Amino acid sequence: MERATERRRVFVTGGTGYLGVPLIEALLERGHEVRALARQGSEGRLPTGCGVVPGNALDGATFAERVAPADTLVHLVGVSHPAPWKERQFREVDLASVRASVQAARTAGVRHMVYLSVAQPAPVMKSYVAVRAECERQIAEADLSATCVRPWYVLGPGHLWPYALLPIYALFERFPSTSDTARRLGLVRRAEMIDALVWAVENPAEEARVMDVEWIRSFGTVRH
Repeated sequence: MERATERRRVFVTGGTGYLGVPLIEALLERGHEVRALARQGSEGRLPTGCGVVPGNALDGATFAERVAPADTLVHLVGVSHPAPWKERQFREVDLASVRASVQAARTAGVRHMVYLSVAQPAPVMKSYVAVRAECERQIAEADLSATCVRPWYVLGPGHLWPYALLPIYALFERFPSTSDTARRLGLVRRAEMIDALVWAVENPAEEARVMDVEWIRSFGTVRH
């Protein structure tokens, strides 16, 4: 990627996680101002140079007044290691945190929200996909300009076992009956995800935009 031409003020929820830390590092390296929400005791996990905003991601009232002057809110909060039996957690964490961030974004007058969603539709993980789709609707109904980034599984440190599935994906992508599903639910690398998220921050959507797996994968070969 070329260096950013316009400096963004970015507020991140979920900034201490698997994608949050490298994303913040990348944004800071590119000259953006970044502040992140952090629970008490987790502040030390944020990269040096990132501003800390104490609060609860499930309660917008704990941080809404401190989002400004951000022009972009990146929402990365979600249940770790999603599984079919975690439907209640998806609603209590994923959906509740989106509602809180939407409230905070509207209070702060944020111009653009970047939301980490999931590839959809999908024949598996139906409760997870349904809640993420509901989260996207919440953002749309709030009339926020937004980019919904839809990976399926993100390969990287500690998330390596699906590498064994790559030959199967390659096979499925060759057959017309399975190619669309295989591409939509394809695997992406963490570096591709970070580049895609950075690009979304630096290129705000005017209304609503979806970045699917193929779009995310494009950052592995073409630098925008």
